[in-house]
Amino acid sequence: MFNQELENRFIRYAKINTRSDENSPTTPSTERQFDLLNLLVEELTEIGLAEVQLDSENAFVTATLPANTDKDVPSIGLIAHVDTADFNSENVQPQIVEEYDGGIVILNEALDIKMTPEEFPNLAKYQGQRLITTDGTTLLGADDKSGIAEIVVAMKYLVDHPEIEHGKVRVAFGPDEEIGRGADFFKADEFGVDFAYTLDGGPVGELEYESFNAAAAKLTVKGMNVHPGTAKDKMINSTGVLRRFMNLLPESEVPEKTEGREGFYHVTSMEATEEQGKLDMIIRDHDRDKFEARKQFVLDAIESVNNQYSYPVIEVDLFDQYYNMGEIIEKDMRSVDLAHKAMQELEITPLVYPIRGGTDGSKISFMGIPTPNIFAGGENMHGRYEFVAVESMVKATETIIKIITLNVVDNAQ
Repeated sequence: MFNQELENRFIRYAKINTRSDENSPTTPSTERQFDLLNLLVEELTEIGLAEVQLDSENAFVTATLPANTDKDVPSIGLIAHVDTADFNSENVQPQIVEEYDGGIVILNEALDIKMTPEEFPNLAKYQGQRLITTDGTTLLGADDKSGIAEIVVAMKYLVDHPEIEHGKVRVAFGPDEEIGRGADFFKADEFGVDFAYTLDGGPVGELEYESFNAAAAKLTVKGMNVHPGTAKDKMINSTGVLRRFMNLLPESEVPEKTEGREGFYHVTSMEATEEQGKLDMIIRDHDRDKFEARKQFVLDAIESVNNQYSYPVIEVDLFDQYYNMGEIIEKDMRSVDLAHKAMQELEITPLVYPIRGGTDGSKISFMGIPTPNIFAGGENMHGRYEFVAVESMVKATETIIKIITLNVVDNAQ
């Protein structure tokens, strides 16, 4: 029912370069995110939502689907982000695989870029479906432009069908989720909902209400460079300092060797000369006590290295980024229960497990709005092999509508 409209809207959004930039101090981090935000203001107004506005200072578009029922039902929020990840997003050219046959997907014949079922076994789930892929040179942006399209199409459907009873629904589209900053500026007190959902998950059925606790550490090394011919007992080589620190980190507690609820330490970048060095890392764990222990482990490791020298060679800026939203949502499970029931009624198997990452919902939940994450359909996020099935977007749109309608039915009983 929604296939063509979802495809058209998604492709229109995907072609807009909205890549964020973690090195930029502005909000949004890139001006180009306004290109999509301004388009969404036009489209939300056009489909008939109320109170459509763009907060240009914080770069959030918000709008309202007013309640058309006299029943006292909870208000619901729907949230998605406009930015894309740190991968080429210039000149995105989505391609259509009309009826995937289960074989190799040629993304770019000239550059010999393809997806094979051997490398990507998740393709097997999509045989017979209509896929939207990249041309092999950019990401696609299904994270999270599929979520945006699904929310807009669901809202348009409810506006066009006033006979469907529903409570108040608020929507929000914001910036910089991929660099972990957008939700910092979300005005939760003005959003005015009882609970919300981020449409930012992957394959059909995902329902996530637990996330990592997250911290980042930025290490700076101040070495001492001396001519190597006379360096004995004098030189402090920053490359060696960082090597000593790295050697203290558990080799098995890294992203490539962990899964499920297992936490990790992850060095994301490192550069050094003899005289100075820098290392950036992130720390993750679902369990708050283990998370705090991991942060202390890093501090202890730094102290251990510093004790080997005559002065503190390593300085560190360690700070929390977000917390496990499960701490908040478990106190009010209405949002999770409603989404779970909606999926079951649509014959979608709910896939409930903790996110090995975070979403805007991680921060928004701690702002007072329980905000689990539900699927938007994308696969192989953040790179040239990203794709989304139109059928998955349809199911996400149907899930949104079912959540909103069940909210009235359940609260009328």
